[in-house]
Amino acid sequence: MTKIQIIQTSEQGDKVTPKASISMQTGSANGNTIKVDLDKKKQTLQGIGTSFTESSAFVLAHLEPVKRKEVMHNIFSEEGANFSITRTHIASCDFCVEGHYSYADTEENKDLKDFSIEVDQDGFSVDKYSGIKDSSFDLLPMIKQAQSIKAAQQDTELKIVASAWTAPPWMKDNNSWHDVGTEENGFQGYGGALKPECESVYADYLVKYLEAYRSEGVDIWGLTPVNEPGGNNGNWESMHFTPETQNTFIKNHLGPKLKQSGNEAINLMMFDHNSGALEDWADTILGDEETNQYVYGSAVHWYEGTKKVFEDVFDRVHEKYPTFPIIHTEGCIDDLGNDAKPGIQDPIRYKESGWFDNDEFWWNENATDWGYSADWESVIVEDHPIYAPVHRYAQHIITGMNHWLSGWIDWNIVLDKRGGPNHVGNYCGAPIMIDTDSGYVYYTPVFSILKQFSQTIRPNDVVVETSLNLESDLKGVLIASASISPQKKLSVQVFNSGKQPLDYALQVGEQHAEVVIPANTLQTLVVQL
Repeated sequence: MTKIQIIQTSEQGDKVTPKASISMQTGSANGNTIKVDLDKKKQTLQGIGTSFTESSAFVLAHLEPVKRKEVMHNIFSEEGANFSITRTHIASCDFCVEGHYSYADTEENKDLKDFSIEVDQDGFSVDKYSGIKDSSFDLLPMIKQAQSIKAAQQDTELKIVASAWTAPPWMKDNNSWHDVGTEENGFQGYGGALKPECESVYADYLVKYLEAYRSEGVDIWGLTPVNEPGGNNGNWESMHFTPETQNTFIKNHLGPKLKQSGNEAINLMMFDHNSGALEDWADTILGDEETNQYVYGSAVHWYEGTKKVFEDVFDRVHEKYPTFPIIHTEGCIDDLGNDAKPGIQDPIRYKESGWFDNDEFWWNENATDWGYSADWESVIVEDHPIYAPVHRYAQHIITGMNHWLSGWIDWNIVLDKRGGPNHVGNYCGAPIMIDTDSGYVYYTPVFSILKQFSQTIRPNDVVVETSLNLESDLKGVLIASASISPQKKLSVQVFNSGKQPLDYALQVGEQHAEVVIPANTLQTLVVQL
């Protein structure tokens, strides 16, 4: 009889915990059923991953090197989460200690002769920053340590997607990192846009970054022209593109320069913003044959809703442009514990508390986001309800896999216990949060969830069709997806977001098994076919 290996992470305390195997039997299942159709193969996966940021490196620099090595091992080794796809920022972003830096700060050097990535590896001064245990540790050393962990094991996969938050200010029409929204400008902050005469030099800037990192032994796998081209209302480093201006930039500048410089193998992804707007960008850029020859696929984020995945958008974009993958490149528990901004109708509930070293916070509906109860124009408040952080991750990954996402990347693997540092106060949750005073490392339930997904969803796995036949009151409570490896290992991801254990049957071909999933649990069923 075929055996099913079971792995679970649950509110009850399981953390990627193996459970007793069960056997499948021949025949058809009855009742609540999850059916996997092995003959209906879908997209090939790049895996599950996280991100390298200066803030993460800064927090890890507060640990003794031996303790830091243990944390990094838990993130990147085969025994740990073994993340296979990652993201990093090109020059400064909000998750930097002080921010507002580029690799070419002077306008006088439009030939970029002053280009330097030294800021990514010059470390943090023990005189300037209290508690630093390793002044040499920084963003680039963090990436290199992850590479060394991978190089020492059989599974060496570590793809890196790089995204700039902005061009250097002298290349932009506002000559600034960002213009904050104020009462004088109607609270309409602005990130600035590329000056037309600087489009070519910004493309050169991105190419120089790729080459500088390569010279340090770090090959970048993917690239986006800019993070969140729709802007962030001027809250931190940003730069605007419209679908049309990004299309022109890729077609006339970045695409040709990548090819001419020998970087045509870089996987260039367009957009890199909230999923709801993906279709318009895809129609403009992927629909242009002069442009799409340079484009690998699309990058998306999850911040447009706390429970919506926008799977209908993914389906339509895939139907129109089936050869262009969609990768989720950023998601986190944003706006954590921040004071409410003007226009928030429920400011008391808006501000979270009690997340550090408290698993209950992460498993239940305790989190809000930037749009919660906002009366701002164009915000659909119904899309931003209070949510459980673990649920948001599990539901987004499982639903996304079922609707053509080929990779899923978290943001900021490590932050301090406040959710920073962040030089503009945009504090967020992270899978691992560390008390930099005591050195205590808190692995949140989100880390365990991502670890379970990453260990059982690997690069080159292929999604297979999953269908659920459930009683009406279980729809949306029990969700599932499945993928199969080149070695014919089937992994079925099942999530129960309810407060009661559930009975269901797994049907694979002519075999089935009766399964119980506890309340508030991610359950992975692994079958060697």
